[in-house]
Amino acid sequence: MGLLSQLSLSSSSGKWLGFVTAVWVQAISGNNYTFSNYSDALKSIMSLTQLQLNTLSVAKDLGKAFGLLAGLSSDRIPTSLLFLIGGIEGLIGYGVQWLVVSQKINPIPYWQMCIFMCLGGNSTTWMNTAVLVTCIRNFRKNRGPVSGILKGYVGLSTAIFTNLCSAVFDDKPASFLLMLAIIPLVVCIIAAVFLHEIPPSENNEDDDTRYFALINSIAVVIAVYLLLYDVTGTHSHVFSIVFVIILLIFLVTPLGIPIFLALRNLTRPTPVDKALPDPEIERTSVREPLLERTTEEEAAVFERRVPVIGEDHTIMETIRTVEFWILFLSFLCGVGPGLTVMNNMGQMGLALGYTDVSIFVSLLSIFGFFGRILSGWITEYYLKKAGTPRPIWNAASQIVMTVGFIILAIAFSGSLYIGSIVVGICYGIRIAVTVPTASELFGLKYYGLIYNVLILDLPIGSLLFSDLLAGILYDSQATTTAAGENTCTGGHCYRLVYVVLAFTSLVGFGLDILLSIRTKGLYAKICASKKLKGSDHSNGN
Repeated sequence: MGLLSQLSLSSSSGKWLGFVTAVWVQAISGNNYTFSNYSDALKSIMSLTQLQLNTLSVAKDLGKAFGLLAGLSSDRIPTSLLFLIGGIEGLIGYGVQWLVVSQKINPIPYWQMCIFMCLGGNSTTWMNTAVLVTCIRNFRKNRGPVSGILKGYVGLSTAIFTNLCSAVFDDKPASFLLMLAIIPLVVCIIAAVFLHEIPPSENNEDDDTRYFALINSIAVVIAVYLLLYDVTGTHSHVFSIVFVIILLIFLVTPLGIPIFLALRNLTRPTPVDKALPDPEIERTSVREPLLERTTEEEAAVFERRVPVIGEDHTIMETIRTVEFWILFLSFLCGVGPGLTVMNNMGQMGLALGYTDVSIFVSLLSIFGFFGRILSGWITEYYLKKAGTPRPIWNAASQIVMTVGFIILAIAFSGSLYIGSIVVGICYGIRIAVTVPTASELFGLKYYGLIYNVLILDLPIGSLLFSDLLAGILYDSQATTTAAGENTCTGGHCYRLVYVVLAFTSLVGFGLDILLSIRTKGLYAKICASKKLKGSDHSNGN
C-alpha cells in the first residue's frame, strides 16, 4: 500500500507514471503514417486507380480536421474520456478496414470506406490532444524535451507496428490492420487511468532533466534496435519472437523512473510537493498599473486589451495574428510534402522496382524519430543558451528537405533510401518544433484547440500534395495493364512531383525565416527569464 500511495496521481512519481503511459500512447498513435503498409492490398481488393487510392489516404488525413472536436473538448471533459473516445474510434475505423482486407466481408462501397478511413485518422487526434496538452502543462518548464520525446515516439510507432507485424505475422496486411484496431485501444485504457493534469509544484528541475535524458536514451536504443532488425534481412521465426520480447522490455523500461521515485520517497520521505501558482496565468495577468481609475474602468480596459505574442490567446485572438498564419503556412509547406512521401511510398517503391517497401516505411519512421527527439533537445538548449528562436530550426529542416526531394527526383540507384532518411528527419523536426512553438507564441490556456487548428494542415496538405498533385501526375504517367490496373515503372513516374515538393519546401524556408525574425524579441525574453530562474536556483533562492 505504501508504494501505491507514493504513485498517487498528485505526487511527482504519479506525474512521471502518467508521462510514461503518455509515451506508450505516442508509441502506438502513429497509425496514421502506416498507410503504405496495406495500401496495395486495398488497391487490389477494391480495384482502385492510384487517384482513388490517394483519395482514401486523404480521407484518412481528413480525420485530423475533425481534431477540432478534440481541441474543443480538451478543456471540457476529463483526459480519460479523450483517451477512450480515441481508442474506440480507432477500433471501429481500422476494424472495418481489417474486415475488408482479410475478406471477412465483401468490399464495401468506396464512400463508406472513406468514412471509416476518416474515423481511423481522427482517433489519433483525441489521443495526441490528451497527451500533449496534459504533459506540456505538467512539465511546462521543459516543453522542448517533452515535445521531442512524445513526438519522437510517434515517429517510432510506424516502425514498431511494421516490425511487430513482420516478426509475428509475416507482413500480412490484414494482421497489420488488426493490430492497429486493438493495440491502441488497450493502451488508451491504461493511459486513461494514470495520465491526468497535475497542479504545478516545486520540483527539482535537474532531476527532471535527468529523467528526460534517460527516456531519450531508451528511445534511441529502441530506434537503433529497430533499425538493426530492418537492415539484417530475413529472420527465423524464433529470432523474430525473441526480437518482439526484447522490444516490449525496452518499451516497459521507463516505468523504472516512477517506481524509483516512489521507493525513494518511501525510504527517505520528502516534503509533499507544494502547489505553485500557474506561471502561465501569473505571467499573463501582469498589467500596466492604471492609476486613479475606478474598478469598473480598470475592468473595461482589461476586457478590451489585446494579448501580445507570448501571452495566452483565445482561438479568435490567435487567428487574428500575423504570426499564426506564417506558422500555419510554413507548417503546411513542411508536412504536406512529407505526407506525400509517406502516403505514396508503396507506389514510389514499386515504380523503382522494389517489391517490398517495408524497409522504406521503417526508415521514414525511425529517422523521423531522430529528427523529432533531437530537435526537442537542441532547440531547448539553444533557446536557453542564446535565445535562438525555435522556427529557425524549421527553416534549416526545409532546406535539407529540398535537397532530399532533388535526390529523389534524380532517381539514381539508392536514391529512395537516402530520400526516405532525409524526408523522415526533416518531417520529424517540423512536427516536434512546431508543437512547443505554438504554446510559446499563444500560451497554454487554449492550447488544445490551437494545436488542433494547426494540424488542419495535415488533411489540407494531404489533399493538395498527396491526392491532387501526386495522384494526378502519377496517373498521367501510368499505363493500363491487361488486368485493368494503372501502373507506372521508372524514375519519371514521380519526378515532377518531387520538383514541385522541393519548391514548396523552399517557400516554407522563407516563411520560417520570417517567423524567426518576428519572434526574436519573444525568445530573447524567454531566454532571459530562464537564465534568471537558473541563477536564483543556483543561489539557493
